[in-house]
Formats: sequence, structure tokens, C-alpha cells
Amino acid sequence: MNIKNTIENKISQIIHTLYQIGESAVEVQQNKTEFEGDFTLVTFPLVKILKRSPDQIAVEIGDALLTQADFVESYKVVKGFLNISIKNKFFLNNLNSITRDFDKIDSKNETVMVEYSSPNTNKPLHLGHIRNNLLGYSVSQILKEDGYDVIKTQIINDRGIHICKSMLAWEKSGTQETPYSTNIKGDKLVGNYYVAFDKTYKSQIAELVAAGKSEEEAKKTAPVIQEAQQMLLNWEKGDEKVRQLWLEMNSWVYEGFAETYKRLGVDFDQIQYESDTYLLGKNMIQEGLLKGVLYRKEDGSVWCDLSDVGLDHKLLLRSDGTSVYMTQDLGTAVQRFEENDIQKLIYTVGNEQDYHFDVLIKILKKFGYPWAENLYHLSYGMVELPAGKMKSREGTVVDADDLMQEMYETAKEKAQELGKLENLSEVEKEKSYETVGLGALKYFMLKVDPKKKMLFNPAESIDFSGNTGPFIQYTYARIQSLLAKAEYAAQPVDSYEPNASEKELVMNLSNFKTVISRAAETLSPALIANYIYDVVKSYNSFYQNNPILNQEDESAKHFRLELSALTGRTIKKGLKLLGIDTVDRM
Repeated sequence: MNIKNTIENKISQIIHTLYQIGESAVEVQQNKTEFEGDFTLVTFPLVKILKRSPDQIAVEIGDALLTQADFVESYKVVKGFLNISIKNKFFLNNLNSITRDFDKIDSKNETVMVEYSSPNTNKPLHLGHIRNNLLGYSVSQILKEDGYDVIKTQIINDRGIHICKSMLAWEKSGTQETPYSTNIKGDKLVGNYYVAFDKTYKSQIAELVAAGKSEEEAKKTAPVIQEAQQMLLNWEKGDEKVRQLWLEMNSWVYEGFAETYKRLGVDFDQIQYESDTYLLGKNMIQEGLLKGVLYRKEDGSVWCDLSDVGLDHKLLLRSDGTSVYMTQDLGTAVQRFEENDIQKLIYTVGNEQDYHFDVLIKILKKFGYPWAENLYHLSYGMVELPAGKMKSREGTVVDADDLMQEMYETAKEKAQELGKLENLSEVEKEKSYETVGLGALKYFMLKVDPKKKMLFNPAESIDFSGNTGPFIQYTYARIQSLLAKAEYAAQPVDSYEPNASEKELVMNLSNFKTVISRAAETLSPALIANYIYDVVKSYNSFYQNNPILNQEDESAKHFRLELSALTGRTIKKGLKLLGIDTVDRM
């Protein structure tokens, strides 16, 4: 039960009854511990409507609260501010009910599909993919916790000229290298050949330009790019040799991806492949022409006129009859709704594709699909490093595996420096290094609003103080240590008079489900991350000012242990929604 919402709803009802005006949204503020009362209502916004003084309004609402709200102890009016004190029993009941219903989820009876990752098979996953995966996975977890059924999916871009570039470079090397003969992870091996192709391509362009050709002409006529284009044509014709090499090299990549996903802690319920879906949507072209949604130009190409919805004309079929990415995405969206009972589809894709998804949704609306209203592009800002942007073709990307390993090693170095894990076994230490390192990475990525571009600094993310994953994990471990020493066993609290810091912590904990719902609605894991940080700050303040294990008053000790246990559960679940693990000892 959210204490703040309960009070706001009651005040809204009272205003409606007292003044015969429609129930309006009111907002009370949770008081800091140094202020009198637990909540404050600012009455000034009502003065203009009610034609009364702020103090008069405050007194009238305060009197009504005393008679109509059994949880209100008293009130005090200070210059138009209505300070409300809540009965101790209400806080105890709230703590007990939150604890009792902590894992209860009210089903929405709706299914949401969340697409994320969706990499190319010509290179390993990099830093940008990490933000994408962490966002998509976390949003999926949050939606589940808010009562939705969720299908996690990705579509792997496993065909096209970029794939042929890696294949051609491998073929031309003549080494017959495999991940098994070189002990190189499959996606990295294929990515190396993608970089090798680009070096050869640039070298040939330079030679052609030196021989007198324009740069644009050189890019088109360089022998290696023409060979790659021919390989793609052969693939589309079903050439057995090309297809076999394609299958083999892609299998290496999938094995590599699986390792990365496992360490990153993300998974999928469905996987689609562009090689199976790239022709989807072509049958929609004829339907669109018949309906007048699309039109054909003299050269045979097919377009959609979106000028009536503020966009331009969009190509959907080239003059040679080949489809474009948009056509494929149209067909894939239709297939997903046909094959799954879903009510919403969320695409987790960077903001450089904002226009693409705007067009996709508007074309589907023109086709008359009612579910097009329920497509959503979870657009997120790019990730940059202090050194600047990354470029895949030049091999200057930050490899996802390398970054995770760096986070592990940094966590290990930091923990040893601070002496945090000296009492653990070697196995426990290794688990902690991994959990803390990846927790730091994930928290740093997810505490930033998805829409914002972010600068990722690994060194800043691993800190045992401040708004970081390790700081939150450490607080959780401290709570578990406390509960273990106290030999804690859960038991409802019957009587106790909580002090200001204890009330503040109960109020913060009561907000958890509201924050989850808001995060699900806005698709922003950052709300969860920053809420958990606020809870940790509130708990640490409570912990420093309230003795627990050496508390002689048994009712106080019992209440504080229950409060600590609920805080620990809240931290653990909040981190889990971000895909972050916890350890009981640090």
C-alpha cells in the first residue's frame, strides 16, 4: 500500500465532498525528518478556485481528515501549509502488508513483445549492444513485475553485403581458420575478417583514385566490393558453396553470441533470422496497391505517400523488384501479431532509427492494422567513451566481452585494495568480483534515462560510495550480515512507536510498486535504479542513527529487523529488475 497515494486519494475525496467540485489530483509532499508532521499539503493552488484563504482551506481539510481518515493522528496549519501527522499503527500495518504482499503480482492479462539486441553476424557485440541488451532485458523484467506476460525476442541480421564481406575475406585468406583451430571466439574471428575486408577495400580505393578515378567511382568498381556483391547474388540464388560457408561462419558467430549473452545475463524466448524474414512484406505490396495505400512509379518502383502525416514519400519496392528494410519490417510486424497473441510490440533500437520507426508505424496505420497503435520504439541515446565514438569497420569498437572482463578485473582490484572480501573463500571471492563488476556496469548503464546520450567511464562505475551498483550491493550484503547475526525470523509487528527516520524509510518502501508501474509505463529502468539508490540512502541514515543488535527494547529491535529485512528484499528485487545479482557477503 502506497502511503502517499492513500493520503492523496483521501484528500481528493474530502475536497470533492466539502466544496462540491470534481475530484482533482492533489499532491502531498513527504516531510523530511526535521519538519513537523509526516506529510504536507500546499493549499495555495486551491485559493483561486475556492475563494478562501489558504489557512481556512487548510483547517477545513484538516478537520475533515480527523473525522474521516482513521489513519490521521493530528494536523497543524503553518502559513497555508497543512502538516499532517499519521498514526503509528498505520505505519506498522503498512510495513506488515508490504511484507505480506511483497511478491504478489496482479495480472494485466496482456502480452507484450520486447525486441532487443538484434545484431549483425559479421562482428562481435560491442558497448552499444550492451546498452541495448540491458535496456531491453530490464524493461522485460519490469513489465513482468507489473503484471504483463512478456515475450523477449530478437531478429538477427544474418544476411546481406556486410556478411558477404567477412565471408569473402575469410575465403581469400586461404588459411581455413576456425574458432577451434585458433582458439578465438567465433564472433571475434568473423569480426576480424570484416575488418580485414575493409582494409583491403580502402587500399583498392586509394589505388584507383591514384590511377585517376573519382572516389565515388572507385568505391563502386573496387574489385573486392564487386566480388562481395556477386557473392550476395549467389547467396540469393541458393549457390550451395556460398550457402554452406554462410551457415558455417554464422554458426561460429551464434556460439560466440551465446557466451556473451550468458555472461551478460540476458536471454530470449524467440529468435528470428533476417534470412527467413527478408522476403516478408513483399506480398503486402500488391495489397497496398489495390487499396490505394501505395502507388507505382513509371520505373516500376513502389512507394507510400506519407505527406498527409507530415513525412515524405517512402520507397518500399525497388524498380528491379527487390525489397528494402522497411518492407521486411512491415512483414515481420504483421507476422509477429499473426503468430503471437500480443497486445503491444516494443522495439529497443537506438535513436538514429527514430525516423525509420516513425515511418513503419504510420505505414501500418495506413494499411488499417488496429494494433499499429500499440507499436512503440524504445529509442535510446548512443553510448560514448571518453575517447569518442566507435567504428566497427575500423575495429575501434569496445568489445562487449573485453569490457565485461575489464569490469571483473577492476572490481577485483578495487575489492582487494579496500579489503572488502578478506573473510571469503576463493570461490566466494570470484563470484563477488563477477557480481560486483557486472553489477557496476549494468547499474551505470541503466541509471541514466534511456533517451539520453551517455558517456560511459568504467573507472567511475566501480565505486563503493555514491550512486553506483557496488554501493547498493554492499548495503544489501550488510543487511544480510545483520539479519544473520540476529538469527532473524520474520514475524509481524504488533506494537511500536516508530521515530521520524523509521517512518521515512517505511514511506519510501511503500512506494516500490508505484515506481515499478511508472517504470513499466514509461519503459525507463532509470526510475527503478534511482529509487533503489534513494532507499539505500534512507536505510543508511536509519542504520547509523538507530541501534539494532544491541537494542535492549525488544519491540524496537523487532521492528528494526523487520524494516531491515524488507529493505533487503526491496534492494534485491529492484536490482533483479535491472538484471543485477546480489551477494550476501562483501
